[in-house]
Amino acid sequence: MTNRTRSNQQVTNQKAKLEMKAAIFNGKGTITVEDRPKPTINEPTDAVVRVVLACVCGSDLWFYRGISELAHGGVGHEFIGVVDEVGGEVKDLAVGDFVISPSSWSDGTCRNCQHGFHTACVHGGFFGQGGDGDGGQAEYVRVPHADGTLVKVEGSDFSDETLASLLALTDVMATGYHAAVSADVQQGQTVAVVGDGAVGLCGVLASKLLGAQRVIVLGSSHEDRHALAREFGATDIISVRGGEAVEQLKALTDGFGADAVLECVGTKASVEAAFAVAAAGAIVGRVGVPHDVELDAEGTFYRNVGMRGGPAPARAYQPELLKQVLDGSINPGKVFDASFDLDDIAAAYAAMDERRVIKALVKVGELA
Repeated sequence: MTNRTRSNQQVTNQKAKLEMKAAIFNGKGTITVEDRPKPTINEPTDAVVRVVLACVCGSDLWFYRGISELAHGGVGHEFIGVVDEVGGEVKDLAVGDFVISPSSWSDGTCRNCQHGFHTACVHGGFFGQGGDGDGGQAEYVRVPHADGTLVKVEGSDFSDETLASLLALTDVMATGYHAAVSADVQQGQTVAVVGDGAVGLCGVLASKLLGAQRVIVLGSSHEDRHALAREFGATDIISVRGGEAVEQLKALTDGFGADAVLECVGTKASVEAAFAVAAAGAIVGRVGVPHDVELDAEGTFYRNVGMRGGPAPARAYQPELLKQVLDGSINPGKVFDASFDLDDIAAAYAAMDERRVIKALVKVGELA
């Protein structure tokens, strides 16, 4: 190798260290993979994570379809990976640690975090908000408040199935669980889950974890979703929508409705159905990002129907859910029914948008 060739190779290697591939939102229906600067430590409480797995969220489809506004730039808020670099004030993590991240960063110390609402952290924020923000669908992510955000996973030898379930804890399983907790699902209850997407399916699994005796899913006509819902614990599937779906659920519950309801979609029709199937005194746990939704305040008042929920504070649930994944009690990673490389992430978005897959897993790097 000549000196000039060696010098060119060194420049190429140095450039590779400073750049990364990242999924970039460039407008409605357009996701590209571009070279972007590798993130660096901005604050002493930061960490940089080398991403192993990421995925496409149902909420990503809102901006992809042009329904919600999002600044053009990096996207994605679900990722697991390996700590690549830490700031000087990071105490609980070290380079080489395998970690899972929630969809938002949080300091873990403010009043809201201490009460379990990390998504309302006074120093927090969400990954993948476009612009110059850090998106999880990339080779590297900068994580603010790393000690309060990231959860270390002991071990390094995991099956692909376990890794998928660990990825599910970053958002989708935690969100389904938040819906069930918000609805106050209790032992022996009849629970209605509105939506058979990945969040709704995880809501079924969460309802069974909390002791529901009967879980009725109001969803679509997709048999693959029905099969997984039943595997996760659903006892009944309603595949029609609107008033007919409400009538069928009422018929299944002696005309009274469900003891607890999980709203996992966020559309006007799904929210209306969720409150319509709630029995008197029930709580609707809503986690679907609301779009064009108006609530019937008077109607819910006279039926004593309550409402709780919002963005899932995944960080609050991850330690306990992590134990259940590692001991084999739950396998939420089954919601991933297709996988794509980062270079093909546009195809992953299209597949979910067209409902050809339940949830798309994105392979980014290696754990080792």
